Parts: sequence; C-alpha cells; structure tokens
Amino acid sequence: MSTGINLKYMRRALQLALNGFTHPNPMVGCVIVNNGEVVGEGWHPAAGQPHAEVYALQAAGDRARGADVYVTLEPCCHRGRTAPCTDALIAAGVRRVIVAVRDVDIRVKGKGVETLQAAGIEVRTGSLQNKAREMNRAFFHFHETGRPYVTLKAAMSVDGRIATRSGSSKWVSGNESRDYVHILRARSGAVVAGINTLLNDDARLDARPAGVVVPRQPLRVVLDSHLRLSPNSACVRLAREFPDTHPLLIATTRYASQTAVSALAGPGVEVAVLASDLNGRVGLHALMALLAERKIVSVLCEGGAELAASLLTERLANEAMYFVAPIVIGGSEAPGPIGGSGVDTISEAWHTGRIAVSRFGSDLLLQMKISY
Repeated sequence: MSTGINLKYMRRALQLALNGFTHPNPMVGCVIVNNGEVVGEGWHPAAGQPHAEVYALQAAGDRARGADVYVTLEPCCHRGRTAPCTDALIAAGVRRVIVAVRDVDIRVKGKGVETLQAAGIEVRTGSLQNKAREMNRAFFHFHETGRPYVTLKAAMSVDGRIATRSGSSKWVSGNESRDYVHILRARSGAVVAGINTLLNDDARLDARPAGVVVPRQPLRVVLDSHLRLSPNSACVRLAREFPDTHPLLIATTRYASQTAVSALAGPGVEVAVLASDLNGRVGLHALMALLAERKIVSVLCEGGAELAASLLTERLANEAMYFVAPIVIGGSEAPGPIGGSGVDTISEAWHTGRIAVSRFGSDLLLQMKISY
C-alpha cells in the first residue's frame, strides 16, 4: 500500500466527515477499500446516530472482509448510545485499519487501537493526522483542557466597522456569508451573544442553513446582567414555541430582579444566576464552567464588541472569524468587532497565528487562531 494511495483515501474520508453535524461528538469519515476499489463510504451524521464505520460497513457488505479501512478518528471501543465500532470492524473481518488520529476521549484514548490489534487486525496511525485534528479542534481542545473552544465571529466592512454610528448592521455581509454562519451555528454546541446585540438586532440565534436539515439546534445563550431582555423578543418566543428543540439560556447576575427572572423563566427558557465580574457583568469563567459541565464542546460568540473584548481579556477566546464585506462605513463612532479599552502599546496586542482566507460570494473570510 503506497503512501499516495493511503493519502488519497484518507483525504476522501476527511471530506466525508464534513457532512456531519455531530456536536458534542467529533466529525468522522470512513472509506473501505478492497483490492483497490472503494466498496463502502460513510460518515457520522449526528450524535446518537451510527458512526462512520458502521455506515461504511453497511455499504460494503461482504466486500468488507479482507479490506482496508480508512477512518479519520480512532474507532470507539465503548458502548454509549451506539455499539462499539471496534466490534463491528472485527465482525466484518477487515484486514487493516488506517487511522488518521487517535481519540482523546478518555473512554477510547488508545484502547480502540489496542482492541483491534488484539483481534489480529493491523492498525496504522498518523495518516493526515494534523488535518484530522484541525477539523475537530474544538473536540480535542475540550477533552484536553476541560473548557469549551470559543470562536469570535463578526461581519465587518473593509474599514473595520460592524455597524454604522446609528447601530444599523443589517446586512453588512452577503447572503453566502450568512448561509455559512448558519452552518457554523449548527455545528456549534452553543451560540452566545450579549444583551446589547439582542436589543439592537432582536436576533433569534438559531441555525437555519439554506437547504440543510440540521439534526440539532445549538444552545442559545444570552448574557444579560440585569435582565433587560424582553419576554416578547424573538429568541424568547422561539424557545417558548419549541422548548425541546430551541432551548435558550439567559445568564444573569444577582443584580437582576426576581420579577424579571419570573417573567422570562419558563418552558424552553432557563435563567441562570452566575457570579459577576468586577464590573458587575456575568462572569465569563463562571459561564464557561457551566457550559463545560453541560458538555458544550464549542461556543460561537456572535456579539457584541464588548463581549468579544472581555473574552480576549480573560484569555477565553481561541479563534476569530471575520467576514469582510466590500463596503466602507466610516465614522469615528461606528463600532468595530472588538470593544473594551484595548491595549496601551503594540507589544501588548493579542497575536494570531497564520490567517486563512476564503471567499463567500463577494466577502472574504479571515480565520485565525488566537495566542496569548
């Protein structure tokens, strides 16, 4: 088996993995090859549904016997909502399993490989490992640190404004960018916004990607220290109408009145009173601890500028995604994507890694990791 063939099939498995909306599980793809022919493909569509290996084995049928299996993540060896994939691979009689990257979930973490080897199946690891890990960077971050992976997202003009001086922001970015943001929401464990964003935009914060039926909605989270959110706001009404599928968590502090809590709390809407920071706002470390406790692996922060600044200051943001539209807004009072007081000197600036650039219609997406 040449390295070139190895990479060809693993690239295909990585491509298949992107079809899934799997939170809190990782995205996984699988390709089964017998005598140089692809006989089965599959991906993990959603948490609670069969894993990629199972779908690929079903497609391959008897042709899986003696075949090579390319899978982007170490096969699971424990019984959760589905049976162990190692059992299915062993029962199918596969010859070799090529794994991109080992799992970091403590329930697997090498034991999947060991189980297959103990059954006499050859296992190779490390094929396109970095790409496989990057695709599931939030999953790896969560299991290695115990904290959600936080992405800052904003749409802005080429001169760095996210709205006009009057607060108008619909729409800075184009249709293609907004469609992709809905994909990002659907793949996230939670979508977080500050109260000012909700008061300005009356956003629903749910995932509505064009032409895609998503298996689950993200937990929608609003930070509202004094509970100014109206019970008639779009995000609250959506939670009331669909309490089981569109949950809303409102994070507040002891400064909120009990009357306001009673007006908002109810079916589909949870009000969580968390510790406040020195400015009386919802403590972000307390929020992340709560989300981690609820197995929220990834967080998409959609606004606003003050929340983004606080996440950077508290060293909780891991990545930034900026959709840059070919418009100029101008105005010294027009807000940018990062608020707060900023830094005093360039040497204190937050740094990012290499910037990845992609295009959505007439917009550019700048995507970068944040380092501290």
